[in-house]
Amino acid sequence: MTQPEQYVHQPVMLEEVLELLPTRTDGFYVDGTFGRGGHSRALLARLDAQGRLVGIDRDPLAIAAGHALAQADNRFRIHAGRFDCLEQVVADTGRPLDGVLLDLGVSSPQLDDPARGFSFMREGPLDMRMDPTSGESAAEWLARAEEEDIANVLYRYGEERRSRAIARRICAQRRERPLTTTTELAALIESVLGRGVPGKHPATRSFQAIRIHVNQELAALEAVLDQALQCLAPGGRLVVISFHSLEDRLVKLFMRDASGRRPQPRGLPLPPQPVLMKTLGKARQASDTEVAANARARSAVLRAAEKVVA
Repeated sequence: MTQPEQYVHQPVMLEEVLELLPTRTDGFYVDGTFGRGGHSRALLARLDAQGRLVGIDRDPLAIAAGHALAQADNRFRIHAGRFDCLEQVVADTGRPLDGVLLDLGVSSPQLDDPARGFSFMREGPLDMRMDPTSGESAAEWLARAEEEDIANVLYRYGEERRSRAIARRICAQRRERPLTTTTELAALIESVLGRGVPGKHPATRSFQAIRIHVNQELAALEAVLDQALQCLAPGGRLVVISFHSLEDRLVKLFMRDASGRRPQPRGLPLPPQPVLMKTLGKARQASDTEVAANARARSAVLRAAEKVVA
């Protein structure tokens, strides 16, 4: 794996995060998607000597960067794991939780390193695991999965309309030789779909879907949202940055329901819904200035909510 020092990480929507998240300078916060620590370093700059921040990540290179930050700043520590270990992190710390940040999806260092297998733009092993030391790689899954299961993943997580044709071609190909590289899979998908529209590779949706499945990203997101609601102290805040509609829909509906605004069936006498959180304004998107400086911010959507005082 490439060393993290080669990357200059630009944390997405940093100004908005700093505006919404650190409500107490002596508070306890969790950055559930540490990455290379861009958000974490900025948050630490807003905390005083009593403030504490825990970063969570399952990428070995991110964990190494977190250990380096922990050595430089004793208010910080890194926890190796998936972000739905939030309950354990909070229990281990024994402090009320004042804020949680989740910057979802794949990070720029992961995309930019061909050896990680996330990108179809350059050749690399067909891996796509956030933690390449654990679990099943994309190549291993595609080599054994049923055609119907592959099609369902591509349609459900990538909204790929021609998912069945792609799955059929994958299964035909693996009877001759398994797919092992990103460029092989990208070329196969392009052979089914054609070149597509300018500026968007035809493999984009399928790569997203396989990555989400391999890493169980949506299941982890559902779990950590529930955990955040339980672990936050009254007045504590949850800030989530999403990059595609599936993630954002989960976050939007979770915050709606926790705010007591779940749609009710007509004509049924139901008790009032409990209000557990309040949303902090409408969804935000990255500014034109930020998108001009960092093209990967163009699809970012930030939502924030605050746990109500009991």
